[in-house]
Amino acid sequence: MGHKVNPKVFRLSTIYTWDSKWFARGKQFVSSLKEDVNIREYLRKALRDVGLDSIGIDRTPKRVTVTIRAAKPGVIIGRAGAGIEELKKKLMKEFYRGQRVTLNINVEEVTRPTMSAQIIGDQIAREIEQRLPFRRSMKMAIERVMKGGARGVKLTLSGRLNGSEIARTETIANGSIPLHNLRADIDFARVRANTIFGVIGVKVWIYRGDVFAAAEAQTQTESAEHRPAPSRGART
Repeated sequence: MGHKVNPKVFRLSTIYTWDSKWFARGKQFVSSLKEDVNIREYLRKALRDVGLDSIGIDRTPKRVTVTIRAAKPGVIIGRAGAGIEELKKKLMKEFYRGQRVTLNINVEEVTRPTMSAQIIGDQIAREIEQRLPFRRSMKMAIERVMKGGARGVKLTLSGRLNGSEIARTETIANGSIPLHNLRADIDFARVRANTIFGVIGVKVWIYRGDVFAAAEAQTQTESAEHRPAPSRGART
């Protein structure tokens, strides 16, 4: 029997790590987890136009650090850091009102946005909400991803596509997607597109290559450089 497993969760023990890094027990664990979910939902709504890739949250008893990875960090930072200060005030007012918590916000740039499944999924969802033909959006997205250097990509859309009366699923793929290889760096994202006909689900898989392949190649190169050169013309 087949089981559909999230590619990131499947590789947590090998090449990926958790987006949230903290420790808690009992009711504190429940409240912290719920707070993380609410913070991510709030930021994804507030920063939808900046090419948001991922949101990392680190916690200590009196400090919370939120790391935002986006394709347009300048829009978040604003002029002289005014955007970050305004965002920090909104988060403090929404989640930490009356609490003695130090909130830090770090913004990192995504250098290759076409290799991010979340950014590609948001672009497709935005185009569908603007009533663009879904097949055209999918083909354009696949073309962008493959030109960006990906080794494989797969897109799946489900729902009342183009306003049809019966919901269906459409899938387009290019290249290879090795779902069983734990070394394969596969970025996965699920996005919802809210249309007047209902919700359309968007799933994106992007195969960015094997994680250890570059490290092994670098190790072989370094060993070859440190290997002593054979002597020429030596006779015994």
